[in-house]
Amino acid sequence: MERDLHKRHGPVTDMFPRLEEPAPWRLSDDQVAAFERDGFVSGIKVFDEAQVAALCDRLERLRTQVGELGDDLYEVEAAWTEDPDSVVFHFLGAWMVDELFHDLVWHPAITVPSAQLLGVERLRFWHDQVFYKPPRHSGVVPWHQDYSYWTRTGPPRHITVNVVLDDTNLENGCLHFVPGSHRWPLLPKVPFDGPMDALLADVPGELRDGFRPVPVPLRAGEASIHHSHTVHGSFANQSDGPRRAVVVNTMAADTRVAHGSAPLLKGVPMEPEGSVVAGDHFPILI
Repeated sequence: MERDLHKRHGPVTDMFPRLEEPAPWRLSDDQVAAFERDGFVSGIKVFDEAQVAALCDRLERLRTQVGELGDDLYEVEAAWTEDPDSVVFHFLGAWMVDELFHDLVWHPAITVPSAQLLGVERLRFWHDQVFYKPPRHSGVVPWHQDYSYWTRTGPPRHITVNVVLDDTNLENGCLHFVPGSHRWPLLPKVPFDGPMDALLADVPGELRDGFRPVPVPLRAGEASIHHSHTVHGSFANQSDGPRRAVVVNTMAADTRVAHGSAPLLKGVPMEPEGSVVAGDHFPILI
């Protein structure tokens, strides 16, 4: 397992396609319209069967070694370490310790649609995430808006790509989105180990009628992409198999440091408030 992969700004294996021409990877007009209307779009093919199998194998290795990785990762969900039987396994920083998780960050099926939906020519990496729901696990991911955890950067020109490594459905806790909630104001962040509906206490009364989540099932290797303000979450895995996903979060290349009192991510050098986010941990992807 190689260390310091964050210093290598480009693919180091041949597992995934390289970006040559953006056109084949761009979303259709209908897909863009769906994103603009609902705050998310789904059913985007990213990985083939062999790539999914390879990533699942690597993820199992990371899962069993997470205690040894320590400072090599940005973060392992603290609530999971305290209560793994009730909290979803979630960590940040796989791209720094595994070559395949590193290289998927540059996959054009991720980078091109992200830049397209953000309306930018240059796209910057923010951070990755891995979610793992074991079989018959009661953990949920409560309703939330991603940007509520990201206010240390600004302005909010961020986007999230969620690629599943298993078929997802109602039984195993597929993602649910609240259509149109990307136009809502920013709501307070909720604890990852909190109840599913904790956010509802902060949804203004005039928006309550619009809180109508819809499930978005996906096939293994497919992705959904959502706006940083879109309310989403996922329920428990009631199936006999794991429910695994890798998430790539990106942002406009000129995103700035909004608060200079702490590092943007654990272990990352401090950057002055107001400066453009930059450095080895935040490479330009396009």
